[in-house]
Amino acid sequence: MSVRIFAVTEGSPAWKAGIRAGERIVSINGEPVTDEIDYQSLSAAEKLKILVSGENGQDPRSLAVRKDEWEPLGLCLDETEAMKPRHCRNRCLFCFVDQLPRGMRDTLYVKDDDWRLSLMMGNYVTLTNVSDEEFGRILARRASPLFISVHATDPQIRCEMLRNRNAGTLMERLTRLKEHGLEFHSQVVLCPGVNDGDVLARTIEDLSSLYPASRSLAIVPVGLTKHREGLAALKGFDALSAAALISFVKGYQQRFLREFGTRFVFPSDEFYCICGEPLPQDSEYEDYPQIENGVGMLRLLEQECEEAWEFLFQDGIPADPGERTVLIPTGVSAQPFIEKIVNHYRPDSTHIRVIPVINRFFGETITVTGLIVGRDLIDTLKGIPCDSIMLCDTMLRDQTDRFLDDTTVEEVRQALGRPVRIVRNNGESLIRALWEMEDTDG
Repeated sequence: MSVRIFAVTEGSPAWKAGIRAGERIVSINGEPVTDEIDYQSLSAAEKLKILVSGENGQDPRSLAVRKDEWEPLGLCLDETEAMKPRHCRNRCLFCFVDQLPRGMRDTLYVKDDDWRLSLMMGNYVTLTNVSDEEFGRILARRASPLFISVHATDPQIRCEMLRNRNAGTLMERLTRLKEHGLEFHSQVVLCPGVNDGDVLARTIEDLSSLYPASRSLAIVPVGLTKHREGLAALKGFDALSAAALISFVKGYQQRFLREFGTRFVFPSDEFYCICGEPLPQDSEYEDYPQIENGVGMLRLLEQECEEAWEFLFQDGIPADPGERTVLIPTGVSAQPFIEKIVNHYRPDSTHIRVIPVINRFFGETITVTGLIVGRDLIDTLKGIPCDSIMLCDTMLRDQTDRFLDDTTVEEVRQALGRPVRIVRNNGESLIRALWEMEDTDG
C-alpha cells in the first residue's frame, strides 16, 4: 500500500529530507498512506517518520522529518491513483443519473459516492459503500464535517428508497460520528408518498436529536425528468404540496430556534418558487449552511446585489451605458425573482427581458436554471430582438464553455447572432454585467 508522489515543493520539509517526485510514500509514523486523506491527517504532526520507496516499491528507506505543527510537508500525490472516485452501490428510486437521456458524454453517467470527496469538496454521500473498517478510518482521520444523503432515517424506508439492504444502519453510524466529536450536514430528497409525512417527521426528529454534531438538514424536492421509462412511479410537487411542506417545516424551525438557537432544517428555494410564497429573509438562512443544496441561493443573490451596489457605486452612479435591450434566460422557477432583481438594479436606459426557458431536453418539470441546455436556449431565444444576451455560468460545466448537451457557448453565439456574456452566479458579477463593467475575473 503506497501512493506515487507527483511533485515535491522545493524548499519544503519533504524536499530537505531528500524525497523526490516519482518515489512512493508508504507510511507516516507507522500508519499506511493510501490517499490524500491519510496524507493530510498524518503529516500534520511535528515529528514524522516517513517510509518511502522507489517507483516499483524497491529500495525502501525511512526518513525522520521535523517541522512546525500543521506546516505542510510539501508533497503532491498522484490524484489519478490516490483519489479515484468510488462508485455508488445504490439504485435509488429518484436517482437523477438514471433519468438522463442517452447519448450524453460518458462522465455524466458516473455515479460517485465517496466520503473523501464529501470531506474535501462537500459532495453528498450515503455511506452505504463504506465498510466497518473504512468507517473506522473516517473516525480515526477525524473526517469532519461530512455531507450525508439521509432521505429517511426509518431503516426499512431508507433501504427501499436506496434499493440497498445495507442502507438501514445509518443512524448507528451518525451516532458514532457524534460520539467521536465529528460533525455532518444532511439532506433529504423528498418524494411525495414515499418519505414525506410521518416518515419525514421521524427523520427530522432523529437528526435533530444528534445536534450539535448534526449541523443542518436540507429538504429538496425530487427532480423528475421525462426520461423515466422502466423506473419507479414517482410524483413531484405542485403549489399546494410545496406550500404544505413549507408550513410543516416552519413549525420545526420555530421549535429548534427556541431549543438550539438555530432553525436547523431548511426547505430549498425550489419549494418557494413552486408555490409562489415569499422567500425567507436573509437572517432566516443564518450562515447559509446548505447553499450548495439550493437553500437560500436566491436570497443570497439579492443580498449580494445590495452589497455590491453599495460597494461599486459608493462614489456615485456611473454614466448610463446607453439604450440597449438585453435578454437574460433563466429557469422557469426563478424567472419572477430574477426579473425583480435586474429591473431594480438595471440602468435606466437598459431594457431587460428575463426569458423563462422551458426545458424540452429533460422535460418541462425540470425548471432550474442550472439544467438548461444549449439547444433549448437557442430554440427559446431565436428570433427575439436584442443587443446582447447574459447567461449564468451555472448552465455550463465547471471550468468549461459547454452545456449539458455538449453545445458550446460559441455555438449559441453563432446560432443567435448576438454577443453572449457569461455571468458568474453572484451579485457583484450581475451588477457589473448590467452596467457593462468589466468583471473582477475578466
